[in-house]
Order: sequence, then C-alpha cells, then structure tokens
Amino acid sequence: MVKNLNTSESKNASNFKLESMREQASLGGGIARIQAQHEKGKFTARERINQLLDPETFVEIGMFVTHRASGFGMESSYPPGDGVVTGWGKVDGRTVYVFAQDFTVKGGSVGEAHGRKIAHLMDLAQQNGAPLIGLNDSGGARIQEGVDALAGYGEIFLRNVRASGVIPQLSIILGPCAGGAVYSPAIMDFVFMVENIAHMFITGPEVVQAVTHEEVNAENLGGARVHRSRSGVAHFTAPDEEAVFSQVRWLLSYLPSNNLATPPSVILNDNPGRTTPELAKIIPSDPQQSYDVHRVIETIVDEGEFLEVQEDFAQNLVIGFARLDSGTVGIIANQPDHLAGVLDIDASDKGARFIRFCDSFHIPLVTLIDTPGFLPGSAQEFGGVIRHGAKMIFAYAEATVPKLSVILRKAYGGAYIVMSSKHLEGDLNFALPNAEIAVMGPDGAVNIIFRKELKEAENAEIRRNELTRQYREELANPFVAASRGYLDDVVTPDEIRIRLIQGLDALREKRRSAPSRKHGNIPL
Repeated sequence: MVKNLNTSESKNASNFKLESMREQASLGGGIARIQAQHEKGKFTARERINQLLDPETFVEIGMFVTHRASGFGMESSYPPGDGVVTGWGKVDGRTVYVFAQDFTVKGGSVGEAHGRKIAHLMDLAQQNGAPLIGLNDSGGARIQEGVDALAGYGEIFLRNVRASGVIPQLSIILGPCAGGAVYSPAIMDFVFMVENIAHMFITGPEVVQAVTHEEVNAENLGGARVHRSRSGVAHFTAPDEEAVFSQVRWLLSYLPSNNLATPPSVILNDNPGRTTPELAKIIPSDPQQSYDVHRVIETIVDEGEFLEVQEDFAQNLVIGFARLDSGTVGIIANQPDHLAGVLDIDASDKGARFIRFCDSFHIPLVTLIDTPGFLPGSAQEFGGVIRHGAKMIFAYAEATVPKLSVILRKAYGGAYIVMSSKHLEGDLNFALPNAEIAVMGPDGAVNIIFRKELKEAENAEIRRNELTRQYREELANPFVAASRGYLDDVVTPDEIRIRLIQGLDALREKRRSAPSRKHGNIPL
C-alpha cells in the first residue's frame, strides 16, 4: 500500500509540474509584456491563433523547446517555446499548419531553436499536404546567437522553396518584419499586412538614414500602404488583425489543400444558365471610352463574389479568385479604367505570378481582354518591360490548367498574344462581335499605312475616317481571327457566363504532359 501511495503522489507531482510548465509557457514573456502587446493594438501569438482557427481545434507542439545559447545574457533565461508557437488546427473544417511568433518573448527574434521549430512544422505541412500559415511579429534575427540565428532563417527559406507549388503558403505580417525575416514571406504565395502596425523592410529607417542620409519613418519605408500600392509585396491589407484573419479564411475557401487536391466547391445558388444581357451596357462600343472591368467580373461570376488580389498595385490589371458554377477560377482582366488597360512592368509581374500560382494548384484561368498593348516610354524600356512582359508569355504558355478567354473589346499587338491567346495554347478563346484584333488600333494603322496618301489628300480627315472604317471592318474584326481558327467562337454579351461555364465543364479533366526537363528558365 505504501508503494502505491508513493506512486500516486509521484504522479500527482508530475502532473502538477506539467500543468505549471504549460501555464508558464502559455504566458509567453509574462503579464507585463502581454499588456504592452495589447496596448500597441496587437494580440498575443496564442490569441491570434485562436482567432484564426476554428474554435478549440488548435493542437500545439514544441511548447517546451528552449534555446541552448550562452553568453551575451542568453544564459539568464530559457523561456519555453523560444518565442514561437507552432501546431495545427482547422479552418472551415480543413487542416492547416500554423506558426505564430511571440513578440513578448525576446521580441519574437529568430534563433536556432526558434527556426528549428518552424522548419519542423513546415516539414509536417508539406508531408501531410496542408496549407502553411505564418504569423510574423519579430524583431528579426537574434543577434546574441550569431550564425546560429542565420542558420535558422536558412532552414526556413529552404523549406519555403521546397513547398512552393506543393502546398499554399500564407504569410501574415502583424508587427515588425525586417532584415532576413522578410524573405520567407516573399517566397510564400500570399502576404497579408495590418495597416499602421505591420512593417517590412530589408534595412530600417536608422540604417537608411546613416547610409543614404534619407530621413524616412518605418511606416513610409515599409508600411502596409507602401507594400500594397507601390512595391506589390503585400497582396492583402486590413485595418486590424480580426479583419486580416477574415481575409485569410476567405482566401483559403478558394484554395485546395495541396497540389494533388482539387479546389473546394462551394455552392452559391447562382443559376449556371443565367444570361448576362447587362454586359452590353457595361462595355461601351466606343473603344476609347473607359469602364470598370470589376462590373464585368461581378456580372459573370457566381453571385458577384470576387476576391481581388493586389487590388491597389498595378491597377491596369485585375486579378483574383471567383467561382463559376460553384468551382474556383482565377480571373485575369485588363482594366480600361486605369491606364486604358495597358500592360506594363508591374502588371506583367503581377499577372505572371498569379497565373503560375493558379497553374500550380489546378485552378482554371479565365482571362478578360481589353488592352491597347504595352505601355510605351523610355521609363518602361529602361526598366526592362521586354523582360517583364516575357514573364506573362512564359506563365500563360507554361500553364496546363484549363485556359479560357474573352476579348471584350480590343486586343492589339503583342498584348493580344500575351493575354492567353490561342497561340499560347489557350483552350477556348472567345470574342464579342465588336472586338478588334490587330497589330495596332485602326487609327494608328491607317496613319502608318496611308501616310503619304493622307498627306496629299484634299480632304484628309474624311479620307482617314473612310480608311479607318475599312481597316476595322476588313482586318480588325473578330470574324477574321475566327476564320483562321484563332478564336473558337464569337459570342454575344448575354451568353458569356454560360459559354465559360460550358467550357469549364468540358475541360474539367484536362491533362497535358510537360516535356521532360528539370524546369524552364522564366525571364526573371
């Protein structure tokens, strides 16, 4: 009896110690630092995870991991978890793997153990085919650990690359993210930022001022507004953490768990046979008149629900996710309401990366075309518009998912070829009856072809109008392209949605093998 009593007491003592250690770990850096986090308008790592995931689904691992560094004050404390919370849970019933850096513990800085925890979680995510979500709030590499801290980052970067195109990778920036820390989010598929709180930069304001004598604060150097509209680093931003987590859940609803799974089907009760006669009023017949392509997209897709990606960056090209007959599609559309819908350096980068993501995860591409070509000018040429524009060609030509397109109004020059044309193995290519397809617009073409005649003509303007009309009717109209087989059909505005849904259904089981090679060499 004595032996059993001692055993029972020993178990109770062990259980008490376990609960005590769990409680200590759950407090992170302690009550005072948690309060300081809250005062900044930020949640703690575990609070964030609980808001993001379905209730009571989070399973934590690595709670008791500690660093093993000594010197420079590191031997004075060994906080459990080492500044990052890792584990898995559910979003809308589907498994995701999550890590959340804990700013209350050594500023969320990355050391050897911290990096190893994240790397192990990434291995689990890839091996089990589930999305990876990183919640970043870190002061950067842990200086006291020297090269071991850099090694931690390197292990993470390697796994980001290995998982690319295998599982969706989402990065949420909820505080500082500087130096080497920015490269993991940059490799991942989508970056979310909280406005006025999150910052991303290679070198901070102090270093910038010391080296270049430029005075700039953290917000103007690397805040959400900068990365949303100027750099294109951030795909989504929101005013607070709750709104960001809502965006993340919305995005995940469109994505498959891995590259061997199909995107989830969500029934929105929109009739697949619904016609879209309102498009005839939305799309002006005058090729010079602008309109908002968002209205076209929202008219075509199920219940008008469209999740735009990078909405404030390179606004001349619109990209995002929607559903047609309950299935996920990736939308790429020229925006006549911004720079007349031309393609340029930023739009090409934006479009190419989105196309490649969709192709990686079996998401069909729907392209809506209305563009006069590439943006002219020395700034574009010096900036490498040739190289950047080639990325779009590469991405469309490389993609093996179903590719459907509709020329809404005009498609001129190289931009016609680039935008999912039949020549880049577009599966189904449609055009509206008033669409114009040519090397350039009729006005410009006539001015070049008939330069001498117009210069000598008595009524040059009348003659120019006649020739322009002739060029448009005889060469630029869509029936010429259709007669060559470059278009599969000419359709009316009211049947666009129906024809796209019919095409997606016919292409549902599309398979195309790629040539045997390690990988292509996209013109980066």
